Amino acid sequence: MRKFDKDRLLLGLAGPALALVVAFLLTSVVLLLSGRDAIEPYQLMVENAEFTDVQVLILNQTGTYYLAALAVAVGFRMNLFNIGVDGQYRLAAMVSAVVGASVTLPGPLHILLIVVVAMLVGAFWAGIAGILKTTRGVSEVVATIMLNAIATALIAWLILPANLGVQPAGSNDLTTGEIAESGWMPGLDVEGGTVYGFTLVAFALGAVYWFVLNRTRFGFDLRATGASESAAQASGVDAKKMVLTAMLISGAVAGLAGMPLLLGQTHTYSLSFPVGVGFTGITIALLGRNSPVGIFFAALLISFLEKTSASLDTYGYEKEIAIIMQGLIVISVVVSYELVRQYGLRRQQQKVGEELAAQARKTKKEVAA
Repeated sequence: MRKFDKDRLLLGLAGPALALVVAFLLTSVVLLLSGRDAIEPYQLMVENAEFTDVQVLILNQTGTYYLAALAVAVGFRMNLFNIGVDGQYRLAAMVSAVVGASVTLPGPLHILLIVVVAMLVGAFWAGIAGILKTTRGVSEVVATIMLNAIATALIAWLILPANLGVQPAGSNDLTTGEIAESGWMPGLDVEGGTVYGFTLVAFALGAVYWFVLNRTRFGFDLRATGASESAAQASGVDAKKMVLTAMLISGAVAGLAGMPLLLGQTHTYSLSFPVGVGFTGITIALLGRNSPVGIFFAALLISFLEKTSASLDTYGYEKEIAIIMQGLIVISVVVSYELVRQYGLRRQQQKVGEELAAQARKTKKEVAA
């Protein structure tokens, strides 16, 4: 077993903790400058979180964000910046909803078909960026940004009634048609509402993510390629293949981000389906430091901010306070992690110096003896 490294654990926790403290203080400054109470909004949010229905909303939102952040984290582990998670998630949700509404199968098979289609569509859309990077050297950042825009336009065209969409009578909304009840995933009924069944699956995937990355040869090759592509190639790893594989896996996980809501509540894709989930996933992956446990708590925090701030306007506070805080968290994460990294390097150099000095003194004593 590896020796427990207390310093490494403390440094790992210091980054997120410092980021949250700084974000809290900066948000309080913004409130004070606008002539508002700097503490009351947080008290109101905590009070809102005591309601069981709000707790269920937070947990369900956490599942969606957790999957989006895992998709981003897979790319980060390979030193890839998959900004296209939002487009991959929405396109996968729409196509899988169309397929799910067009067939009727026994319950487990129907759900499995929808999930597999979502993964394939997400992987396909991310794979385009992977192929462009490995064959033409196109930055995955540029490619995925463009693919997000293309996905938005493609969805808008596909959901038209003349194509795959359905316009309910008396409504201006467009949907893909309702999935038959055999394609609904059962949830966990609790006081205050229902926890989506796929939310529990999302948390289980965190354990799979940890195991694959830390206990398999594939995970080692993935991390090695992300750390140094040239060194990985020298050790026999096909770096280009790993880049493409990482993008495919990232896209497949992104495709799953829409499943908690699709299978657990809406049972259709419509114009009101959430957008921006993939970009929130980037924030969560950064704050959670690509760790499945860290990502869970980061997703829980962001969900808490979103759901508990929804009613702030009834008390005279803008609910956008939570959005401001999320933005400040992103900025604070970048700054705090760099400060912690530099401190860690100095601390490591100091320890090495102390060890060398101790060894020199020991050698001197032995020579003198």
